[in-house]
Amino acid sequence: MSALDRVRLLEIVGKLLKNDVATLNIIKIKNTDFLRLRCGRFRIIFHQENKQIIVDSIKLRNENTYKDL
Repeated sequence: MSALDRVRLLEIVGKLLKNDVATLNIIKIKNTDFLRLRCGRFRIIFHQENKQIIVDSIKLRNENTYKDL
């Protein structure tokens, strides 16, 4: 992961945790309680629990990104 990717991901996760989600690309993953946030070629998988956001994983997008959710 490049330094630029790292900075960008930290910025996006910070927005997510502050609930500043108006400009973020968030979609619910079908047949699960998880949501995904797209950040370039990365996907941030998370869920909400008692009004708290739990980040489950940050992965490069590929054919295995959404398996085993």
